[in-house]
Amino acid sequence: MAQALNRALRDAMAEDPAVHVLGEDVGTLGGVFRITDGLAAEFGDDRCADTPLAEAGILGTAVGMAMYGLRPVVEMQFDAFAYPAFEQLLSHVAKMRNRTRGALPLPITVRVPYGGGIGGVEHHSDSSEAYYLATPGLHVVTPATVADAYGLLRAAVASDDPVIFLEPKRLYWSKADWSPAAPEPVPPVGRAVVRRAGTSATLVTYGPSLPVCLAVAEAARAEGWDLEVVDLRSLVPLDDETVCASVRRTGRAVVVHESGEFGGPGGELAARITERCFHHLQAPVLRVAGFDIPYPPPMLERHHLPGVDRVLDAVARLQWESEWTETGNAGAFEGGGR
Repeated sequence: MAQALNRALRDAMAEDPAVHVLGEDVGTLGGVFRITDGLAAEFGDDRCADTPLAEAGILGTAVGMAMYGLRPVVEMQFDAFAYPAFEQLLSHVAKMRNRTRGALPLPITVRVPYGGGIGGVEHHSDSSEAYYLATPGLHVVTPATVADAYGLLRAAVASDDPVIFLEPKRLYWSKADWSPAAPEPVPPVGRAVVRRAGTSATLVTYGPSLPVCLAVAEAARAEGWDLEVVDLRSLVPLDDETVCASVRRTGRAVVVHESGEFGGPGGELAARITERCFHHLQAPVLRVAGFDIPYPPPMLERHHLPGVDRVLDAVARLQWESEWTETGNAGAFEGGGR
């Protein structure tokens, strides 16, 4: 995936001289994760520029660059390092096109390595997507495959709207049979993909949790459950059509993500699924998420992050809930919880 992202940036810069990359250590070092490796040598340090350690200044600079016709690609070195730039993002990046009645778009791509699974400490493993989802005016996308890493980043850089491009750190070293010389076509931004077809329940997920859900689907076969896995790919815009078509087929849904459960993306997804699929649901929509705590020390992250066992437990609850409802006994629990 790291190589695919690097190639996407290289191809975008080669095709359009307006594309500039800037961020901390993106030039000489090639970025902490080497995503920008070789770009400064090939295109010069004026187009792949190292910046001071000042995220608000980096994004503010990108705003000015975009106003003058450039297409800046900003790298925030780690997810939680992006927070000092949030005021720029909220007050200017997300609002400029609306503020100018469409006259001044800001074609800025903000690359954010996010999520856990690499043994990082606090400030290095946050899942901050909920902040961006709650900010109107932004597109929010996250790849989970090598092909999507290339295709979605090319689409993000080409977009006239600002895009938050969330890169799952634990998948940087994932591999696939993929060639930059003949990249496979990927669905456009805003379209989800069914990564595995099934009939028993739908697992709705994205980014770093996709491999977990695929592993869950394989493990669930031993229990006689045939799980469908939907990869959202894009959180804004959200593909309600694909998600709801899947849930209407299976009658059950579990949303899986690393972000905290309270106020997280799973709550919005569960609400949208319930509103649109209520008469098809055989059980409540469940969520499996990170715990509602600051990111824990590395030795504890395997307990914090949604894993195969936790997701399987939710799937088992779905089956029990639907069986109980079918017997007509669900009303005995109304108002009392379980």
